[in-house]
Amino acid sequence: MKIILAPDSMKGSISSPEASAALARGIRAVRPDTDCVRVPIADGGEGTLDALVPPEDRVTVTVHGPDGRLVDAAYGILNGTAVIEMARAAGLTLVPESERNVLRASTFGVGELIRDAAHRGCRDILLTVGGSGTNDGGTGLIRALGGVLLDRDGRELPGGGATLCEVTSIRTDGLDPAVLACRFTAASDVVNPLLGPTGATAVYGPQKGVTPALMPRIEAGMARWAACLRAACGRNVAVLPGCGAGGGVLAPLLAFCGLTVRSGIQAVLDRADFDRLLDGADLCVTGEGCIDGQSACGKAIGGVAERCAAHGVPVEAVAGCLGDGWENTAGMGIRCVRTLIDLVPDDIPAADRGRWSMANAGLLLEQIGRRIAASLPDQL
Repeated sequence: MKIILAPDSMKGSISSPEASAALARGIRAVRPDTDCVRVPIADGGEGTLDALVPPEDRVTVTVHGPDGRLVDAAYGILNGTAVIEMARAAGLTLVPESERNVLRASTFGVGELIRDAAHRGCRDILLTVGGSGTNDGGTGLIRALGGVLLDRDGRELPGGGATLCEVTSIRTDGLDPAVLACRFTAASDVVNPLLGPTGATAVYGPQKGVTPALMPRIEAGMARWAACLRAACGRNVAVLPGCGAGGGVLAPLLAFCGLTVRSGIQAVLDRADFDRLLDGADLCVTGEGCIDGQSACGKAIGGVAERCAAHGVPVEAVAGCLGDGWENTAGMGIRCVRTLIDLVPDDIPAADRGRWSMANAGLLLEQIGRRIAASLPDQL
């Protein structure tokens, strides 16, 4: 019997690789001969590196964080593809809340990671944009790749949020040839354009420190930057779906590097060669921290269920808990949903059950693995 184990992480509780390992232990405790194929997954945001690339295949580089201070950021190399999480170099959590300054925050470190990967011979770059703490339109990133940003007097600008309000042109003759030789894919479920009421600044800026007073200034600056990119590349990349992801970090990559924006989970499943792994599978078990009505809308388990349906492989799901609309999973082809919260011992007080399940997720997932194995007929 072959079972595919493809859970997402349960954020704040257990990583995707740990979750798949726990399920495998439980299944094999009941059915030792089961071929448990572990395929840790992520939806293209934070956790994608952990899901796709084992620690021994990662590179750690010292780069500039969003506030300019040096940070050690890891990225992975998977069959010649660099897997780069934007959040490792420009994440919101890298700067204490009291010290965050959206006008200073820069994506320079993301560009440093890309450049390092290109010079190590990677020609495919998979970039995830979840968890960013920047809203600089990728001005920092393009500087790290060799671009030069100029103000109206021809003075060079440093990149970052404040640069948006001053930049009038960009020189691209110094862009690193190794980077230009790369093929870029962004794993993102954000479809927002760069500008306007559904753009990067209006929708995602407030969580990064864009106050109502700053909003008009930064939006005007982002429009100025979009005009610079259009003049330099001949295309209006600002209107492209997904250009607003990560505070606009993809804008210069769309302009100069032939970036393709893909659904996060679909990009991850392709990199994991998921369709091939489904051949001959009797069952797939997926899951995430909370399954609700949004789980079918581009999230990890929805993508897994879609692939499984195309291959005729039945799907079951595990979750830390259930939210409103979780019943919609039946329409996704998921035949059974099991929750960790239901397995919390009865003597744990109601107020503590959620915290207890998160702290003991590995143990509870093993129990679920045993239940899954025990529920299966000898021949599927």
